[in-house]
Amino acid sequence: MNPPRSLGPSGWFGRAKAGVAGFSERRAQLQARQEAEYVEAWDDALHLEGQRSDRIAARDAAAAVPWGVRVAAEAGWRLLVLAASVWVLMRVIGAVRLVVLAFAVSLLITALLQPTVARLQRRGVPRGLATALTAVFGFVVLGLVGWFVVWQVLDNLGTLSGRVQEGIGELKQWLVNSPLHVTEGQINDIADRLSDSIGTSTSEITSTGLQGVTVLVEGLTGLLLAMFCTLFLLYDGTRIWEWTLKLVPSSARPGLAGAGPRAWRTLTAYVRGTVIVALIDAVFIGVGIYILDVPLAVPIAVLIFLASFIPLVGAVASGALAVVVALVTQGVFTALMALVIVLVVQQIEGHVLQPFILGRAVRVHPLAVVLAVATGATVAGIGGAVVAVPLVAVANTVVVYLRARGASGTATPDSTDAAAANEGLVGADLPGGDGHGDGHQDTGAPRQTGDGAQP
Repeated sequence: MNPPRSLGPSGWFGRAKAGVAGFSERRAQLQARQEAEYVEAWDDALHLEGQRSDRIAARDAAAAVPWGVRVAAEAGWRLLVLAASVWVLMRVIGAVRLVVLAFAVSLLITALLQPTVARLQRRGVPRGLATALTAVFGFVVLGLVGWFVVWQVLDNLGTLSGRVQEGIGELKQWLVNSPLHVTEGQINDIADRLSDSIGTSTSEITSTGLQGVTVLVEGLTGLLLAMFCTLFLLYDGTRIWEWTLKLVPSSARPGLAGAGPRAWRTLTAYVRGTVIVALIDAVFIGVGIYILDVPLAVPIAVLIFLASFIPLVGAVASGALAVVVALVTQGVFTALMALVIVLVVQQIEGHVLQPFILGRAVRVHPLAVVLAVATGATVAGIGGAVVAVPLVAVANTVVVYLRARGASGTATPDSTDAAAANEGLVGADLPGGDGHGDGHQDTGAPRQTGDGAQP
């Protein structure tokens, strides 16, 4: 065994020197690492301080704005977005106004005829045959009414012309003898000016006549389109509703599925009630002016019936027409009697018939009715005035239901409407259903559908 080799003075010195050099190098690396970490920590601190300063500055800037201004700004941009959406929607509706009005009228006619289809189905008549019979009967009745009105007007036109001339003479004599101190020369001067105005406006009258022909063609087109839509809504309303439900997001589908049948019941109740009230108005006012021997009593009664579909405004306008015809044909006393009849019937309508017949199905404030009629007439003429109020009534029903559903926040019996819609069962309350949902009010109990299932 060899003994360990001993190191000389030079070997020990070299090893000590190498150890000192390694220690210095490690110390330098450690110091550099510490400096780098310090610089990084300092940069992070500066960055956090800058963010904190920015947050404080933003908070101070937001706090400097009054609370009312902030709320107004938040509401303002939302209102601007809503107004822009409404403007775009109105532009689209204006571009296809004829189609929109035809479809809206078809909805009203469907709401009127659908109970008849439901009754026929309950008696065992197939849905297609029930739809065909109801549609043909309804359209034939409407056609006969239109033909009867035109026939009455043409048949009484000669008599009416003579009575109008006599009535104008009596009115002129009454004005001359009245306390208004109107002279016969002033009346003749007004008549001459009117005649000259008509003579100088021949081109405008001709242009108006051509526009009337265009309106007539558009009206016939809209009528045919409304009849076509009515047939499909009566026959296949359920599947149309299910297809509409599939277009909305799944999160919004339960609310829409619950609001749809309620909106349809509101529309059905509105149309039924309006038809009954309009029929009563037309019968009583027509009988009254017939007893007073006012010409064209039947056409005026039909016009009163049609005008009653425009709430408030239509009844006033048609009643005023009856009074004017009585004035120019029978004299002042008969006109006063016709005015009394119109006022009495309208007061009974407003305070007895509408609250009793419509009840709580259509709860719209009279101010909302007037504004809706004015807006509808401005946007789409007479057709817009007719569909404006049922649209507002349906929108009111939908909003009230969705607000109550959102406030409850629980799964009420209405939440089953979503599952029923997916299964195709909710159509029992809509046109084209199985006839078990003909517009009765919801009692909260589960409804029996056509296949015996409980939604």
